[in-house]
Formats: sequence, C-alpha cells, structure tokens
Amino acid sequence: MLFPTPELSELDHAVLDDLDRMRRDLRHQIRQAPTKWTEGLRKFLTADAVAASNSIEGFRVSTVDVVDLMEGERDVEVSEDNREETLAYQRMMTYIQTLHDAADFTFSKGLLNALHWILQGHHHTTAKPAGQWRRGPVYVTDPRDPSIAAYTAPDAEDVPGLMAELVDWLNLSEETHPLVKAAMAHLHLVSIHPWVDGNGRMSRSLQTLMIAREGVLAPEFSSIEAWLGRPGNTWEYYRELNARGSHYQPDQDVSSWIRFNLTAYHQQAQTVGNRLNRSSRVLAHLTDFTAAEGLDERLVSALHEVAMTGRVRRLRYEHAEGLSVQQAQRDLRDLTTSGILESVGRTRARYYVAGPAFPEAALTVATTPMSLTDPYRR
Repeated sequence: MLFPTPELSELDHAVLDDLDRMRRDLRHQIRQAPTKWTEGLRKFLTADAVAASNSIEGFRVSTVDVVDLMEGERDVEVSEDNREETLAYQRMMTYIQTLHDAADFTFSKGLLNALHWILQGHHHTTAKPAGQWRRGPVYVTDPRDPSIAAYTAPDAEDVPGLMAELVDWLNLSEETHPLVKAAMAHLHLVSIHPWVDGNGRMSRSLQTLMIAREGVLAPEFSSIEAWLGRPGNTWEYYRELNARGSHYQPDQDVSSWIRFNLTAYHQQAQTVGNRLNRSSRVLAHLTDFTAAEGLDERLVSALHEVAMTGRVRRLRYEHAEGLSVQQAQRDLRDLTTSGILESVGRTRARYYVAGPAFPEAALTVATTPMSLTDPYRR
C-alpha cells in the first residue's frame, strides 16, 4: 500500500496557480536569454543540486568545487570520498537530465535500479549490493544517537511488491498536478527505502526526474535539491519525514508534506528567477566595462564567472569560449596584470578572483542578497 495523495486546500491550489505562472515566466526568461549564458547557469544549478543533495548525506563539497569537478579539473581540494560521491551523483543527474524529453519513456524497476547503480556502483559489495533491492532490514538512525532507529523501513520481503506498486503508480495517467505527484513519489520511495544505501538521494532524484518530464522547465531549473540542502530547510525536511512515524504507515494524511514541497518549489523558483535577473544585470555591467576599457568581449565570460561564483579557473574559461590553452592563459594573465583579477594558488590548482580594478557595480549586483517569500504567508 502507498500513501494516498491528499485532497488539496484552496490555499494549496492558489500556491500551485502561482507556481504555474512563475514557471511559465521562467521558461520565457530562459528562452530570451543568450544560450551561452543560460548554459553556464544550467551547469551552476546542476552543481548546486549535486552539492546540496550530497551535503544532506554528509558529503560536503561547495557548489563552485562541484562546478570545477564537472569541468574536469583534477586539482580540486576535496577528499577522495567526496570526489567519488560528487562525480557519481553528477553522472546520475546528467543521465536524468537526458531523460526529460526521451520518447517512449516509462518508469520501471530496471530503470530505478540502473540509476541506483550509477549512484552507488563504486560501493558495490555482496553485503551492500548496488542496483538491487536490499536483502535485509534497514534503519535510519537518529543523528544525535546512532543506537536509536528514527525510522525502520518495511521488511525486505515486502520491498519487491511495494516497488512494483510504485512503478505502476508512476506510470499511471491521472489528474494530479505533476508537482504534487512528484512530491508524493519522493515520499513513497524514501519511505520504502528499497536499497541498502543512497535512498535519500534516489528519492530526491526521482522527484527531479518527474518534474523534468512535465516539460515546463529543463531539469536544471526544476530541481528543489538545492533548496532542501540549505541547513534550515534540511532540518524541516527531516522533521516532515519524521512526522510520518517510526515505521512504514502509509494510511495517513500527508497534507503537511505537500505544503512543505509546494513551499520548496515556490522558493526555488524565486531563487532561480533572481539569479537569472542578477546574471543579466551583471552581464550588462561587464559588457559596458570591457567596451570602455577596450577589452575583447570574450573576457566578459571570465569576469561574469568571477562575479557570480567568486572565482574562475583557466579550464572553465577555456571551455566557455572555445579557446586554446595558450589563449586562455594569456587572457587571464593580462587581466591579472591589469589588476582586474588576482591569481590564487599555483600551477594546475590556480584560480582567479576579483582584483582591485574589478568593476564594483557588477560585484554589488552579484552579491546583494535576496529575500524569499513564504507562499503560505502572503
């Protein structure tokens, strides 16, 4: 038995209507922006989702370090465990992103186990098999006391039947709003806990895939994983899951879980829209700056990266502009000589940050914090 989808309140419907409008506006913004800049934003948002979802599980790599790892940088100061977990999750997310418009797509137990293998295959052992349902009990322990089971998942012999029911439900055409169904899918999977490890990230990824399959926004702009990874939100996330009980009890009202997810969708849409706006304004400042200084317009790419993320590496700039190694090195060296950038580190680990001559107006726009509104408290 799965959790029944709750009836929505009038306020829930109002929030959903607002969300639909915001997501249509975001789609219009993205289509109007130059592809070159939206591609950079896509990569950043993917990295932000990977960093956040992994941080919930205790693997802490900053978003900008994830961007560097995705770019192919080797000299990134992270532990080997964090590197492996980051790259595994990024590979799974990349595959999920390719499925958003796949023809003849269906959910299946095979697909879910294949995604789990991508995520956990580097940990595969006989005792902890990846890409296969667990064969024994699994517990979510209390973070304050590992001897206490905050949640005990269903018996292993019940997992195949529950997962078959879930896959049938995922493929079912119904009138439920896609964002609500995606939230319920997350709850179903994390509650069944069908694998030995990786259940949280798999559940969040399933939600991302379902939102992406809706077709309104590309998956990079759809995920709420970055929102869930913020410390206060992570605490609320666990509180909502703990409210479901210490054992699998699907016959209950989960309206608060839906409200929690609708808030996440709404605030993440606010965040992405704000980042798009800031990116556009920073781009305008930097375009004017390079023109006034008589600099090549391709340098805007490196400067924009510094303003929006705090730093740029040679490889990132090289890939963004399709340059040779020598040209990218020369450009960054010239920017450093002029004081626009400052070099940090040596050889392959070197990166560049804003220097004393970096245009202050661009930095001000990029770093001014935004306020988020709670859609249920308007």
